[in-house]
Amino acid sequence: MSEERVSGFWAKVSSWLRLKFSDSERFLILCIVAGVACGLTGVALHYAIGFIYELFFRPDSGHRPAWWVLLFAPALGGLVVGIVIHRFAPRAAGSGIPQTKEAYHNHFGMIRIKDGLFRFLTCTISVGMGNSVGREGPTAHICSAIAAKIGQTMGLAKMRLKAMVPVGMGAGIAAAFDTPLAAIFFVFEELLGDFSSKALGGLVVAVVVAAAVERTFLGEAAVLQVDTAVFEIDTWMLVSIPLGLVAALLGTLFVKSILALRQRFKEWTLPPWLKPAVGGLGVGLIGTSVFFILQQQHLGVFGVGYQDLNASLQGSLTFWVMVILFVGKFIATLFCYAAGGTGGIFAPVLFLGSMLGGIFGVALVEVVGFDSRIADACALLGMGAFFAAVIRCPMTSILIIFEMTQNYSLILPLMAGNMIAYFLARRLQGLSIYDALLVQDRVSLKKLPTYRGDKDWRNLPVTTITTYELVCVAGDQTMTAAFEAVCEKKHHAYPVIRLNEDGLNRLVGMITYHELRDAWQKQSEVTVADFIADQQLVYVHPDQSIRDVANTLVVQDKMQVPVVSQSDPERLIGIVTLHDVARQQNAIEDQIERGE
Repeated sequence: MSEERVSGFWAKVSSWLRLKFSDSERFLILCIVAGVACGLTGVALHYAIGFIYELFFRPDSGHRPAWWVLLFAPALGGLVVGIVIHRFAPRAAGSGIPQTKEAYHNHFGMIRIKDGLFRFLTCTISVGMGNSVGREGPTAHICSAIAAKIGQTMGLAKMRLKAMVPVGMGAGIAAAFDTPLAAIFFVFEELLGDFSSKALGGLVVAVVVAAAVERTFLGEAAVLQVDTAVFEIDTWMLVSIPLGLVAALLGTLFVKSILALRQRFKEWTLPPWLKPAVGGLGVGLIGTSVFFILQQQHLGVFGVGYQDLNASLQGSLTFWVMVILFVGKFIATLFCYAAGGTGGIFAPVLFLGSMLGGIFGVALVEVVGFDSRIADACALLGMGAFFAAVIRCPMTSILIIFEMTQNYSLILPLMAGNMIAYFLARRLQGLSIYDALLVQDRVSLKKLPTYRGDKDWRNLPVTTITTYELVCVAGDQTMTAAFEAVCEKKHHAYPVIRLNEDGLNRLVGMITYHELRDAWQKQSEVTVADFIADQQLVYVHPDQSIRDVANTLVVQDKMQVPVVSQSDPERLIGIVTLHDVARQQNAIEDQIERGE
Protein backbone atom coordinates (compact mmCIF):
# COMPACT_ATOMS: atom_id res chain seq x y z
CA MET A 1 0.00 0.00 0.00
CA SER A 2 1.47 3.35 -1.03
CA GLU A 3 2.25 6.09 1.48
CA GLU A 4 -0.42 8.34 -0.07
CA ARG A 5 -3.12 5.68 0.36
CA VAL A 6 -2.06 5.04 3.96
CA SER A 7 -2.17 8.75 4.84
CA GLY A 8 -5.51 9.04 3.06
CA PHE A 9 -6.92 6.15 5.09
CA TRP A 10 -5.89 7.72 8.40
CA ALA A 11 -7.25 11.08 7.27
CA LYS A 12 -10.64 9.40 6.72
CA VAL A 13 -10.46 7.77 10.16
CA SER A 14 -9.63 11.12 11.71
CA SER A 15 -12.51 12.81 9.92
CA TRP A 16 -14.92 10.07 11.04
CA LEU A 17 -13.81 10.48 14.66
CA ARG A 18 -14.33 14.25 14.43
CA LEU A 19 -17.88 13.76 13.15
CA LYS A 20 -18.93 11.07 15.62
CA PHE A 21 -17.27 12.19 18.85
CA SER A 22 -16.54 15.35 20.78
CA ASP A 23 -12.97 16.54 21.31
CA SER A 24 -12.78 15.01 24.81
CA GLU A 25 -14.26 11.70 23.65
CA ARG A 26 -11.88 11.53 20.69
CA PHE A 27 -8.91 12.19 22.98
CA LEU A 28 -10.06 9.41 25.34
CA ILE A 29 -10.37 6.95 22.45
CA LEU A 30 -6.84 7.78 21.29
CA CYS A 31 -5.60 7.27 24.86
CA ILE A 32 -7.09 3.77 24.84
CA VAL A 33 -5.38 3.06 21.51
CA ALA A 34 -2.12 4.43 22.92
CA GLY A 35 -2.50 2.25 26.01
CA VAL A 36 -2.85 -0.90 23.90
CA ALA A 37 0.08 0.06 21.66
CA CYS A 38 2.30 0.93 24.64
CA GLY A 39 1.37 -2.26 26.47
CA LEU A 40 2.31 -4.36 23.44
CA THR A 41 5.53 -2.37 23.03
CA GLY A 42 6.51 -2.97 26.66
CA VAL A 43 5.86 -6.70 26.30
CA ALA A 44 7.80 -6.86 23.01
CA LEU A 45 10.79 -5.09 24.58
CA HIS A 46 10.66 -7.45 27.57
CA TYR A 47 10.76 -10.54 25.33
CA ALA A 48 13.39 -9.09 22.98
CA ILE A 49 15.79 -8.27 25.83
CA GLY A 50 15.15 -11.64 27.48
CA PHE A 51 15.87 -13.50 24.25
CA ILE A 52 19.24 -11.82 23.68
CA TYR A 53 20.22 -12.06 27.36
CA GLU A 54 19.48 -15.79 27.43
CA LEU A 55 21.45 -16.20 24.23
CA PHE A 56 24.59 -14.76 25.80
CA PHE A 57 24.29 -15.46 29.51
CA ARG A 58 21.80 -18.35 29.96
CA PRO A 59 21.56 -17.89 33.74
CA ASP A 60 18.85 -20.54 34.24
CA SER A 61 20.07 -23.29 31.93
CA GLY A 62 22.60 -24.79 34.29
CA HIS A 63 25.51 -23.79 32.03
CA ARG A 64 27.82 -21.03 33.15
CA PRO A 65 28.76 -18.59 30.40
CA ALA A 66 32.38 -18.53 29.28
CA TRP A 67 34.56 -15.82 30.79
CA TRP A 68 35.22 -14.25 27.39
CA VAL A 69 31.48 -13.88 26.79
CA LEU A 70 31.06 -12.08 30.11
CA LEU A 71 34.06 -9.89 29.40
CA PHE A 72 33.30 -8.83 25.83
CA ALA A 73 29.52 -9.12 25.31
CA PRO A 74 28.72 -5.72 26.94
CA ALA A 75 31.51 -4.07 24.93
CA LEU A 76 30.21 -5.58 21.68
CA GLY A 77 26.71 -4.40 22.57
CA GLY A 78 28.07 -0.94 23.35
CA LEU A 79 29.91 -0.83 20.02
CA VAL A 80 26.78 -1.70 18.02
CA VAL A 81 24.71 0.78 20.03
CA GLY A 82 27.33 3.51 19.61
CA ILE A 83 27.40 3.08 15.83
CA VAL A 84 23.60 3.09 15.55
CA ILE A 85 23.22 6.14 17.80
CA HIS A 86 25.87 8.29 16.18
CA ARG A 87 25.11 7.20 12.62
CA PHE A 88 21.32 7.14 12.63
CA ALA A 89 19.67 8.33 15.88
CA PRO A 90 21.53 10.67 18.27
CA ARG A 91 18.30 11.12 20.25
CA ALA A 92 18.35 7.42 21.18
CA ALA A 93 21.24 7.90 23.65
CA GLY A 94 20.70 7.96 27.40
CA SER A 95 17.70 6.77 29.38
CA GLY A 96 14.97 8.53 27.40
CA ILE A 97 13.37 10.37 30.32
CA PRO A 98 15.36 13.63 29.81
CA GLN A 99 14.61 13.54 26.07
CA THR A 100 10.91 13.08 26.80
CA LYS A 101 10.94 16.02 29.22
CA GLU A 102 12.66 18.23 26.68
CA ALA A 103 10.17 17.30 23.95
CA TYR A 104 7.20 17.95 26.24
CA HIS A 105 8.31 21.29 27.68
CA ASN A 106 10.21 22.77 24.72
CA HIS A 107 8.69 21.24 21.57
CA PHE A 108 4.96 20.74 22.26
CA GLY A 109 5.47 17.00 22.65
CA MET A 110 6.90 16.45 19.17
CA ILE A 111 8.88 13.19 19.32
CA ARG A 112 9.86 11.47 16.10
CA ILE A 113 8.70 7.87 15.80
CA LYS A 114 12.12 7.17 14.25
CA ASP A 115 13.75 7.98 17.59
CA GLY A 116 11.41 5.55 19.34
CA LEU A 117 12.13 2.73 16.88
CA PHE A 118 15.89 3.15 17.14
CA ARG A 119 15.65 3.36 20.94
CA PHE A 120 13.82 0.02 20.92
CA LEU A 121 16.66 -1.49 18.90
CA THR A 122 19.50 0.02 20.92
CA CYS A 123 17.89 -0.74 24.29
CA THR A 124 17.36 -4.37 23.28
CA ILE A 125 20.99 -4.75 22.27
CA SER A 126 22.43 -2.79 25.20
CA VAL A 127 20.49 -4.44 28.04
CA GLY A 128 20.29 -7.84 26.37
CA MET A 129 24.06 -8.01 25.97
CA GLY A 130 24.63 -7.29 29.63
CA ASN A 131 25.17 -3.56 30.00
CA SER A 132 24.28 -2.36 33.49
CA VAL A 133 21.16 -0.36 32.64
CA GLY A 134 17.39 -0.93 32.61
CA ARG A 135 14.53 -0.84 30.12
CA GLU A 136 12.02 1.40 31.92
CA GLY A 137 13.35 4.79 30.74
CA PRO A 138 13.65 3.67 27.12
CA THR A 139 10.17 2.13 27.32
CA ALA A 140 8.77 5.46 28.51
CA HIS A 141 10.47 7.32 25.64
CA ILE A 142 9.41 4.78 23.03
CA CYS A 143 5.81 4.85 24.25
CA SER A 144 5.79 8.66 24.36
CA ALA A 145 6.92 8.65 20.71
CA ILE A 146 4.14 6.18 19.85
CA ALA A 147 1.49 8.24 21.64
CA ALA A 148 2.75 11.43 19.97
CA LYS A 149 2.64 9.71 16.56
CA ILE A 150 -0.94 8.61 17.17
CA GLY A 151 -1.84 12.20 18.03
CA GLN A 152 -0.11 13.55 14.92
CA THR A 153 -1.74 10.97 12.65
CA MET A 154 -5.16 11.81 14.01
CA GLY A 155 -4.57 15.54 13.53
CA LEU A 156 -4.76 16.61 17.18
CA ALA A 157 -4.29 20.27 18.01
CA LYS A 158 -0.97 21.30 19.56
CA MET A 159 -2.11 21.22 23.18
CA ARG A 160 -3.87 17.88 22.74
CA LEU A 161 -0.79 16.52 20.97
CA LYS A 162 1.37 17.70 23.85
CA ALA A 163 -0.97 15.93 26.29
CA MET A 164 -0.30 12.62 24.50
CA VAL A 165 3.29 12.61 25.81
CA PRO A 166 2.40 12.10 29.51
CA VAL A 167 -0.14 9.52 28.36
CA GLY A 168 2.60 7.59 26.55
CA MET A 169 5.13 8.01 29.35
CA GLY A 170 2.71 6.72 31.98
CA ALA A 171 1.65 3.78 29.83
CA GLY A 172 5.31 2.93 29.17
CA ILE A 173 6.24 2.86 32.87
CA ALA A 174 3.13 0.77 33.64
CA ALA A 175 4.04 -1.68 30.88
CA ALA A 176 7.68 -1.90 32.02
CA PHE A 177 7.01 -2.51 35.71
CA ASP A 178 3.30 -3.42 35.95
CA THR A 179 2.87 -0.50 38.36
CA PRO A 180 -0.09 1.61 37.17
CA LEU A 181 -0.39 3.82 40.26
CA ALA A 182 3.34 4.51 40.43
CA ALA A 183 3.34 5.28 36.69
CA ILE A 184 0.68 7.97 37.15
CA PHE A 185 2.51 9.55 40.07
CA PHE A 186 5.84 9.43 38.21
CA VAL A 187 4.36 11.37 35.30
CA PHE A 188 3.03 14.04 37.65
CA GLU A 189 6.17 14.26 39.80
CA GLU A 190 8.83 14.06 37.09
CA LEU A 191 7.23 15.37 33.91
CA LEU A 192 4.34 17.65 34.84
CA GLY A 193 5.41 18.86 38.28
CA ASP A 194 1.85 19.31 39.53
CA PHE A 195 -1.37 17.33 39.90
CA SER A 196 -3.70 19.60 37.95
CA SER A 197 -3.27 18.16 34.45
CA LYS A 198 -6.34 18.23 32.23
CA ALA A 199 -5.08 14.97 30.70
CA LEU A 200 -5.55 13.05 33.95
CA GLY A 201 -8.50 11.02 32.66
CA GLY A 202 -6.72 9.97 29.50
CA LEU A 203 -3.53 9.21 31.45
CA VAL A 204 -5.36 6.92 33.88
CA VAL A 205 -7.13 5.09 31.06
CA ALA A 206 -3.91 4.57 29.08
CA VAL A 207 -2.00 3.36 32.15
CA VAL A 208 -4.71 0.86 33.10
CA VAL A 209 -4.97 -0.45 29.54
CA ALA A 210 -1.18 -0.80 29.19
CA ALA A 211 -0.93 -2.64 32.52
CA ALA A 212 -3.79 -4.95 31.50
CA VAL A 213 -2.06 -5.78 28.21
CA GLU A 214 1.22 -6.43 30.05
CA ARG A 215 -0.49 -8.77 32.54
CA THR A 216 -2.28 -10.61 29.73
CA PHE A 217 1.06 -11.64 28.22
CA LEU A 218 3.36 -11.80 31.25
CA GLY A 219 0.96 -12.90 33.99
CA GLU A 220 -0.36 -11.49 37.25
CA ALA A 221 2.66 -12.29 39.43
CA ALA A 222 4.52 -9.39 41.02
CA VAL A 223 7.68 -8.27 39.23
CA LEU A 224 9.76 -8.82 42.35
CA GLN A 225 9.47 -12.10 44.23
CA VAL A 226 9.41 -11.15 47.89
CA ASP A 227 8.36 -12.83 51.10
CA THR A 228 4.72 -11.84 51.66
CA ALA A 229 5.01 -12.05 55.43
CA VAL A 230 3.01 -9.45 57.34
CA PHE A 231 5.04 -7.29 59.70
CA GLU A 232 3.60 -5.54 62.72
CA ILE A 233 4.92 -2.22 64.00
CA ASP A 234 8.11 -2.93 65.96
CA THR A 235 11.28 -1.22 67.13
CA TRP A 236 13.37 -2.76 64.35
CA MET A 237 11.56 -0.50 61.88
CA LEU A 238 13.57 2.42 63.26
CA VAL A 239 16.33 1.13 60.95
CA SER A 240 14.54 3.12 58.24
CA ILE A 241 16.06 6.30 59.72
CA PRO A 242 19.78 5.45 59.37
CA LEU A 243 18.98 3.59 56.16
CA GLY A 244 17.37 6.72 54.73
CA LEU A 245 20.39 8.81 55.72
CA VAL A 246 22.90 6.41 54.15
CA ALA A 247 20.74 6.05 51.03
CA ALA A 248 20.72 9.85 50.63
CA LEU A 249 24.52 10.05 50.94
CA LEU A 250 25.22 7.17 48.57
CA GLY A 251 22.45 8.24 46.19
CA THR A 252 23.95 11.73 45.97
CA LEU A 253 27.39 10.19 45.40
CA PHE A 254 25.87 8.05 42.63
CA VAL A 255 24.33 11.07 40.85
CA LYS A 256 27.40 13.29 41.17
CA SER A 257 29.67 10.48 40.03
CA ILE A 258 27.56 9.85 36.92
CA LEU A 259 27.62 13.56 36.05
CA ALA A 260 31.38 13.88 36.62
CA LEU A 261 32.28 10.73 34.67
CA ARG A 262 29.82 11.63 31.89
CA GLN A 263 31.54 15.01 31.52
CA ARG A 264 34.90 13.26 31.29
CA PHE A 265 33.57 11.03 28.51
CA LYS A 266 32.20 14.10 26.70
CA GLU A 267 35.61 15.78 26.80
CA TRP A 268 37.48 12.64 25.77
CA THR A 269 38.80 12.86 22.19
CA LEU A 270 37.84 9.25 21.43
CA PRO A 271 35.31 8.93 18.55
CA PRO A 272 31.79 9.25 20.01
CA TRP A 273 30.58 5.98 18.51
CA LEU A 274 33.36 4.09 20.32
CA LYS A 275 32.67 5.46 23.81
CA PRO A 276 29.68 3.14 24.63
CA ALA A 277 31.96 0.21 23.80
CA VAL A 278 34.48 1.48 26.36
CA GLY A 279 31.67 1.72 28.91
CA GLY A 280 30.59 -1.81 28.01
CA LEU A 281 34.14 -3.07 28.44
CA GLY A 282 34.15 -1.52 31.91
CA VAL A 283 30.95 -3.41 32.70
CA GLY A 284 32.52 -6.62 31.39
CA LEU A 285 35.66 -6.22 33.48
CA ILE A 286 33.77 -5.43 36.67
CA GLY A 287 31.01 -7.98 36.11
CA THR A 288 33.45 -10.78 35.27
CA SER A 289 35.56 -9.97 38.33
CA VAL A 290 32.50 -10.04 40.59
CA PHE A 291 31.29 -13.27 38.97
CA PHE A 292 34.54 -15.11 39.74
CA ILE A 293 35.01 -13.53 43.17
CA LEU A 294 31.58 -14.87 44.10
CA GLN A 295 32.44 -18.37 42.84
CA GLN A 296 30.62 -18.03 39.51
CA GLN A 297 27.21 -17.81 41.13
CA HIS A 298 26.02 -14.22 40.61
CA LEU A 299 25.48 -12.29 37.36
CA GLY A 300 23.72 -9.32 38.96
CA VAL A 301 26.19 -6.77 37.61
CA PHE A 302 25.07 -7.63 34.06
CA GLY A 303 21.78 -6.38 32.63
CA VAL A 304 18.90 -5.58 34.95
CA GLY A 305 20.07 -8.09 37.57
CA TYR A 306 16.59 -9.16 38.72
CA GLN A 307 17.74 -12.67 39.62
CA ASP A 308 20.13 -11.44 42.34
CA LEU A 309 17.72 -8.65 43.29
CA ASN A 310 15.00 -11.21 44.00
CA ALA A 311 17.51 -13.32 45.90
CA SER A 312 18.23 -10.39 48.21
CA LEU A 313 14.50 -9.90 48.80
CA GLN A 314 14.17 -13.57 49.74
CA GLY A 315 17.10 -13.51 52.17
CA SER A 316 19.26 -15.80 50.04
CA LEU A 317 22.37 -13.60 49.93
CA THR A 318 25.03 -13.20 52.59
CA PHE A 319 26.38 -9.91 53.89
CA TRP A 320 29.59 -9.91 51.85
CA VAL A 321 27.89 -11.11 48.67
CA MET A 322 25.58 -8.09 48.85
CA VAL A 323 28.48 -5.73 49.58
CA ILE A 324 30.42 -6.98 46.55
CA LEU A 325 27.33 -6.87 44.31
CA PHE A 326 26.55 -3.32 45.49
CA VAL A 327 30.05 -2.03 44.77
CA GLY A 328 30.26 -3.85 41.44
CA LYS A 329 26.84 -2.68 40.21
CA PHE A 330 27.51 0.88 41.41
CA ILE A 331 30.75 1.23 39.44
CA ALA A 332 29.53 -0.70 36.39
CA THR A 333 26.43 1.50 36.08
CA LEU A 334 28.56 4.64 36.29
CA PHE A 335 30.74 3.51 33.40
CA CYS A 336 27.87 2.22 31.31
CA TYR A 337 25.59 5.24 31.64
CA ALA A 338 28.32 7.88 31.50
CA ALA A 339 29.74 6.44 28.28
CA GLY A 340 26.68 7.53 26.31
CA GLY A 341 24.92 4.28 25.47
CA THR A 342 21.22 3.48 25.81
CA GLY A 343 19.37 2.35 28.92
CA GLY A 344 17.57 3.54 32.02
CA ILE A 345 18.67 3.86 35.62
CA PHE A 346 15.49 2.65 37.36
CA ALA A 347 16.59 -0.99 37.42
CA PRO A 348 20.17 -0.32 38.62
CA VAL A 349 18.84 2.02 41.31
CA LEU A 350 16.37 -0.59 42.56
CA PHE A 351 19.15 -3.19 42.54
CA LEU A 352 21.54 -0.98 44.49
CA GLY A 353 18.84 -0.02 46.98
CA SER A 354 17.95 -3.66 47.55
CA MET A 355 21.57 -4.59 48.23
CA LEU A 356 22.04 -1.59 50.53
CA GLY A 357 18.92 -2.44 52.53
CA GLY A 358 19.89 -6.11 52.61
CA ILE A 359 23.28 -5.20 54.07
CA PHE A 360 21.53 -3.31 56.87
CA GLY A 361 19.08 -6.17 57.39
CA VAL A 362 21.68 -8.93 57.61
CA ALA A 363 23.68 -6.81 60.05
CA LEU A 364 20.58 -6.45 62.26
CA VAL A 365 19.93 -10.18 62.14
CA GLU A 366 23.51 -11.19 62.91
CA VAL A 367 24.41 -8.49 65.44
CA VAL A 368 21.11 -7.83 67.25
CA GLY A 369 19.52 -11.23 66.68
CA PHE A 370 16.27 -10.21 64.97
CA ASP A 371 14.18 -12.64 62.95
CA SER A 372 15.79 -13.49 59.59
CA ARG A 373 12.71 -12.17 57.74
CA ILE A 374 13.73 -8.67 58.79
CA ALA A 375 16.68 -8.85 56.37
CA ASP A 376 14.19 -9.32 53.51
CA ALA A 377 12.10 -6.40 54.73
CA CYS A 378 15.15 -4.12 54.97
CA ALA A 379 15.99 -4.91 51.35
CA LEU A 380 12.57 -3.48 50.41
CA LEU A 381 13.12 -0.40 52.55
CA GLY A 382 16.52 0.14 50.95
CA MET A 383 15.04 -0.05 47.46
CA GLY A 384 12.54 2.68 48.23
CA ALA A 385 15.02 4.95 50.01
CA PHE A 386 17.69 4.74 47.30
CA PHE A 387 15.07 5.30 44.60
CA ALA A 388 13.83 8.40 46.43
CA ALA A 389 17.38 9.73 46.80
CA VAL A 390 18.33 9.29 43.13
CA ILE A 391 15.12 9.66 41.11
CA ARG A 392 13.61 12.30 43.48
CA CYS A 393 9.98 11.28 43.09
CA PRO A 394 8.96 10.52 46.69
CA MET A 395 5.38 9.36 46.07
CA THR A 396 6.49 7.20 43.16
CA SER A 397 9.24 5.68 45.31
CA ILE A 398 6.65 4.50 47.83
CA LEU A 399 4.06 3.25 45.38
CA ILE A 400 6.46 1.49 43.03
CA ILE A 401 7.82 -0.68 45.86
CA PHE A 402 4.31 -1.45 47.10
CA GLU A 403 3.02 -2.37 43.63
CA MET A 404 6.09 -4.36 42.57
CA THR A 405 6.04 -6.44 45.75
CA GLN A 406 2.32 -6.37 46.67
CA ASN A 407 3.29 -6.06 50.33
CA TYR A 408 1.58 -3.29 52.32
CA SER A 409 2.72 -4.07 55.85
CA LEU A 410 5.98 -2.10 55.51
CA ILE A 411 4.36 1.10 54.29
CA LEU A 412 5.11 3.19 57.43
CA PRO A 413 8.89 2.56 57.67
CA LEU A 414 9.04 2.76 53.87
CA MET A 415 7.49 6.23 53.94
CA ALA A 416 9.78 7.37 56.75
CA GLY A 417 12.98 6.16 55.08
CA ASN A 418 11.98 7.48 51.67
CA MET A 419 11.14 10.95 52.96
CA ILE A 420 14.41 11.20 54.89
CA ALA A 421 16.38 10.09 51.83
CA TYR A 422 14.47 12.45 49.53
CA PHE A 423 14.81 15.63 51.61
CA LEU A 424 18.46 15.07 52.54
CA ALA A 425 19.43 14.21 48.95
CA ARG A 426 17.67 17.34 47.71
CA ARG A 427 19.73 19.44 50.12
CA LEU A 428 22.97 17.77 49.03
CA GLN A 429 22.28 17.97 45.28
CA GLY A 430 19.94 20.74 44.11
CA LEU A 431 18.84 19.08 40.86
CA SER A 432 17.37 15.65 40.27
CA ILE A 433 19.41 13.38 38.03
CA TYR A 434 17.21 13.92 34.96
CA ASP A 435 17.27 17.71 35.26
CA ALA A 436 21.02 17.63 35.95
CA LEU A 437 21.56 15.59 32.78
CA LEU A 438 19.59 18.16 30.76
CA VAL A 439 21.64 20.99 32.24
CA GLN A 440 24.86 19.13 31.44
CA ASP A 441 23.65 18.79 27.84
CA ARG A 442 22.93 22.55 27.79
CA VAL A 443 19.18 22.11 27.54
CA SER A 444 17.06 24.60 29.48
CA LEU A 445 13.43 23.66 29.99
CA LYS A 446 10.96 26.49 29.45
CA LYS A 447 9.35 25.36 32.68
CA LEU A 448 11.04 23.93 35.76
CA PRO A 449 8.35 21.43 36.75
CA THR A 450 9.69 20.15 40.07
CA TYR A 451 10.80 23.43 41.62
CA ARG A 452 8.15 25.82 42.80
CA GLY A 453 8.12 28.45 45.49
CA ASP A 454 10.36 31.46 45.95
CA LYS A 455 12.84 29.81 48.31
CA ASP A 456 13.13 26.70 46.16
CA TRP A 457 13.77 27.87 42.62
CA ARG A 458 16.13 30.69 43.58
CA ASN A 459 18.55 28.15 45.10
CA LEU A 460 18.86 26.23 41.84
CA PRO A 461 22.11 26.59 39.84
CA VAL A 462 21.97 29.30 37.21
CA THR A 463 22.51 26.67 34.49
CA THR A 464 18.81 25.78 34.76
CA ILE A 465 17.90 29.09 33.08
CA THR A 466 21.06 29.69 31.05
CA THR A 467 20.85 30.26 27.29
CA TYR A 468 23.32 28.06 25.41
CA GLU A 469 22.50 28.87 21.77
CA LEU A 470 24.56 32.03 21.41
CA VAL A 471 25.17 34.62 18.71
CA CYS A 472 28.80 35.69 19.08
CA VAL A 473 30.95 38.45 17.60
CA ALA A 474 34.56 37.93 16.52
CA GLY A 475 37.00 40.26 18.24
CA ASP A 476 39.02 40.88 15.06
CA GLN A 477 35.98 42.18 13.15
CA THR A 478 35.44 45.88 12.69
CA MET A 479 32.49 47.37 14.54
CA THR A 480 30.74 48.02 11.23
CA ALA A 481 31.22 44.46 9.95
CA ALA A 482 30.15 43.02 13.29
CA PHE A 483 26.89 44.99 13.27
CA GLU A 484 26.09 43.91 9.72
CA ALA A 485 26.69 40.29 10.74
CA VAL A 486 24.29 40.37 13.72
CA CYS A 487 21.75 43.07 12.85
CA GLU A 488 19.14 40.50 11.80
CA LYS A 489 19.61 38.62 15.08
CA LYS A 490 18.89 41.45 17.44
CA HIS A 491 19.85 40.79 21.05
CA HIS A 492 20.68 43.23 23.80
CA ALA A 493 24.33 42.12 23.85
CA TYR A 494 26.73 39.61 22.32
CA PRO A 495 29.78 37.72 23.61
CA VAL A 496 33.01 38.76 21.93
CA ILE A 497 35.32 35.83 21.17
CA ARG A 498 38.74 35.29 19.68
CA LEU A 499 40.49 32.25 18.26
CA ASN A 500 43.60 31.35 20.27
CA GLU A 501 46.64 29.26 19.40
CA ASP A 502 45.03 25.90 20.21
CA GLY A 503 42.13 26.56 17.83
CA LEU A 504 39.54 27.19 20.55
CA ASN A 505 37.24 30.19 20.87
CA ARG A 506 37.98 32.25 23.99
CA LEU A 507 35.78 34.87 25.63
CA VAL A 508 37.11 38.44 25.38
CA GLY A 509 34.17 40.47 26.66
CA MET A 510 30.62 41.62 25.90
CA ILE A 511 29.35 44.27 23.51
CA THR A 512 25.83 45.66 23.23
CA TYR A 513 23.66 46.00 20.15
CA HIS A 514 23.47 49.77 20.65
CA GLU A 515 27.27 50.10 20.73
CA LEU A 516 27.53 48.20 17.47
CA ARG A 517 24.73 50.20 15.85
CA ASP A 518 26.21 53.56 16.85
CA ALA A 519 29.61 52.53 15.46
CA TRP A 520 27.96 51.33 12.22
CA GLN A 521 26.22 54.68 11.80
CA LYS A 522 29.63 56.35 12.11
CA GLN A 523 31.21 53.79 9.74
CA SER A 524 33.80 53.02 12.40
CA GLU A 525 36.73 50.80 11.39
CA VAL A 526 37.82 50.13 14.98
CA THR A 527 37.93 46.41 15.79
CA VAL A 528 35.57 45.05 18.39
CA ALA A 529 38.45 43.83 20.56
CA ASP A 530 40.01 47.32 20.61
CA PHE A 531 36.65 48.92 21.40
CA ILE A 532 36.19 46.80 24.55
CA ALA A 533 39.89 46.70 25.50
CA ASP A 534 39.33 48.59 28.78
CA GLN A 535 36.15 46.71 29.71
CA GLN A 536 35.92 45.17 33.18
CA LEU A 537 34.10 41.96 32.33
CA VAL A 538 31.53 40.73 34.85
CA TYR A 539 30.83 37.00 34.71
CA VAL A 540 29.29 34.21 36.80
CA HIS A 541 30.00 30.51 37.27
CA PRO A 542 27.60 27.63 36.45
CA ASP A 543 27.28 26.44 40.06
CA GLN A 544 26.16 29.83 41.40
CA SER A 545 22.52 30.03 42.47
CA ILE A 546 19.92 32.04 40.58
CA ARG A 547 19.64 34.29 43.65
CA ASP A 548 23.38 35.12 43.58
CA VAL A 549 23.33 35.79 39.85
CA ALA A 550 20.27 38.03 40.16
CA ASN A 551 22.08 40.03 42.85
CA THR A 552 25.14 40.33 40.59
CA LEU A 553 23.02 41.64 37.73
CA VAL A 554 21.38 44.26 39.93
CA VAL A 555 24.52 45.37 41.79
CA GLN A 556 26.64 45.56 38.63
CA ASP A 557 23.77 47.21 36.67
CA LYS A 558 23.94 44.60 33.92
CA MET A 559 21.18 43.23 31.71
CA GLN A 560 23.14 40.03 31.06
CA VAL A 561 26.34 38.27 32.10
CA PRO A 562 28.28 35.40 30.54
CA VAL A 563 28.41 32.06 32.34
CA VAL A 564 32.00 30.80 32.27
CA SER A 565 33.90 27.76 33.48
CA GLN A 566 34.92 27.76 37.14
CA SER A 567 38.49 26.77 36.23
CA ASP A 568 38.81 28.84 33.04
CA PRO A 569 37.15 32.30 32.89
CA GLU A 570 37.78 32.51 29.14
CA ARG A 571 35.77 29.36 28.43
CA LEU A 572 32.24 30.52 27.58
CA ILE A 573 29.37 28.22 28.59
CA GLY A 574 26.33 30.43 28.01
CA ILE A 575 24.58 33.67 28.92
CA VAL A 576 21.99 34.49 31.57
CA THR A 577 19.93 37.65 31.40
CA LEU A 578 17.79 39.61 33.80
CA HIS A 579 14.90 38.67 31.55
CA ASP A 580 15.58 34.96 32.19
CA VAL A 581 15.31 35.54 35.94
CA ALA A 582 12.17 37.66 35.59
CA ARG A 583 10.55 35.10 33.28
CA GLN A 584 11.05 32.31 35.82
CA GLN A 585 9.77 34.56 38.60
CA ASN A 586 6.62 35.28 36.57
CA ALA A 587 6.13 31.57 35.93
CA ILE A 588 6.31 30.86 39.66
CA GLU A 589 3.84 33.64 40.45
CA ASP A 590 1.43 32.33 37.81
CA GLN A 591 1.57 28.87 39.35
CA ILE A 592 0.94 30.27 42.83
CA GLU A 593 -2.02 32.31 41.59
CA ARG A 594 -3.52 29.19 39.99
CA GLY A 595 -3.00 27.33 43.25
CA GLU A 596 -0.76 24.70 41.68
